[in-house]
Amino acid sequence: MTISSPQAIHQRIVELEVEHRDLDEVIETLIHDGRHEELQLRRLKKRKLQLKDNITLLKMQLIPDIPA
Repeated sequence: MTISSPQAIHQRIVELEVEHRDLDEVIETLIHDGRHEELQLRRLKKRKLQLKDNITLLKMQLIPDIPA
């Protein structure tokens, strides 16, 4: 997926950050509740890392290339 306009990139970053924050809350709740499956927890953590990577990539698109 390629997003071209800076406004669209900012909007997508906000959406991903909200999902990342929500996943963080779900993971913390599952850990403190004590009634979680390890596989489920691993999948949630993996998704959270994927979101963080996507956020980083989108933020890098906003930074203009600086010639060395």
